[in-house]
Amino acid sequence: MRNHDVLNAIRKSVEQDDIELIRFLWVDHNSVTRGKAATRSALSSRMESGIGLARTRQASSLLDLGQPVPGFDAVGEVRLVPDPDSFVRLPYAPGSAGMLCDLVTLDGEPWAACPRTFLKEALAAAADYEVFAAFEPEFTLCAGKPAPGRLDLLDDSLCFDNEGFDAANEYAVALVRALRAQGLEVETYHPEFGSGQHEMTLRYAPAVRAADNYVWQRAFTRGLARERGLWATFAPVPRPGMRGNGNHAHLSLWQRETAGAPAVNLFADPADELGLSALGRHFIGGLLEHLPALVALTNASVNSYHRLQPGMWSGAFGAYGFDNREAAVRIPSRLRGSESASTNIEVKTCDSTANPYLALGALIHAGMDGVRRRLDPGEPLLEDPNRLSDRELRSRGVRPLPRSLEEAVDALEQDEFMMSVLGPERRVLYPAVKRADVRDMKDMGSPADFHTHTIRF
Repeated sequence: MRNHDVLNAIRKSVEQDDIELIRFLWVDHNSVTRGKAATRSALSSRMESGIGLARTRQASSLLDLGQPVPGFDAVGEVRLVPDPDSFVRLPYAPGSAGMLCDLVTLDGEPWAACPRTFLKEALAAAADYEVFAAFEPEFTLCAGKPAPGRLDLLDDSLCFDNEGFDAANEYAVALVRALRAQGLEVETYHPEFGSGQHEMTLRYAPAVRAADNYVWQRAFTRGLARERGLWATFAPVPRPGMRGNGNHAHLSLWQRETAGAPAVNLFADPADELGLSALGRHFIGGLLEHLPALVALTNASVNSYHRLQPGMWSGAFGAYGFDNREAAVRIPSRLRGSESASTNIEVKTCDSTANPYLALGALIHAGMDGVRRRLDPGEPLLEDPNRLSDRELRSRGVRPLPRSLEEAVDALEQDEFMMSVLGPERRVLYPAVKRADVRDMKDMGSPADFHTHTIRF
């Protein structure tokens, strides 16, 4: 009955808001949001049947070149089937709306190369827990569309500078209002560390919803900028020398709400010196165990590794720590008055070239492996790792992370657990796509590499 009500509400919105095109969208293995559209008249039938899509689209590189992966060629289709709960109107595209889709086989079964399905599988593996998450994306706002070798930043204000607020005020307010109108709750906003850099964060939500929210936030951020003659890029490093844009992932595990009993954050332990439960520590143990492989999924582009460097507060050190912004895994200090609810784990080694469904799903799989095996993450790193020698870092168990996408894919392929959860198709498909990006960016050279990421993200 609820689904029937949702569908009726969509039809009503389409009529009232004079929507002509409804985009059926998905996010590919390079975190590019793609899709097809149904017209208003065809919407009802296509909600059930979906829209056809060539299987090979999931084998596309960042340059849109299909890779020679078995089963991903000129033969074969899947269907884009929308989730009605993800319906939004697109304020920057009058007459258009959108929904996020699962990719399913012709007989309606989940497809092994669907990123959204991958996240749902990770949640099924954490069946005893409800996973809440949020992304924390940074983006660079430009005065116009970048050209090769040219990036006109909107402002040159300082970190948290009031001048930065003023420079982007009209745009930022419009973005907050547009997100809120579609049920996306913005919590904080500020100018960030680099010139033209801004950060707007949404409230945490159940994991699939959190990933959906991020996809819409990025689309709205870019669409509203374009509407105003601006350009918003989420590229990790839009041009050489910039500090770079991250997309930190926050997670917590909760005991589900039951009749007469509220939901409980199982990462919280007020008696612990870090406020973190044994369950939370085991989860971190799993993240650290698989961190070199995870990086291939959370820092998913050649451009990512210009940012994933010591001194960039990007989590370039394979360790965890309390409010340690150089550690890959940070335990944020809790908020006064909501200590239990605000207890979470932040993964800093993540940026917007990561498919949010793959990144979040991989983090959940890795963390739950730590929970099942009761892995001990060791002692937290309390010092700034930049002040420690290589010998001191090794003595504290700080692991080196891959320094390139190529190294990260190597680490992924050497981690049998992470390869197994990717499944038989994606464990071949994903590395092939990423290795193609490595080759393509080398062939293009540095200026074109930076420009390509600035435009695509």
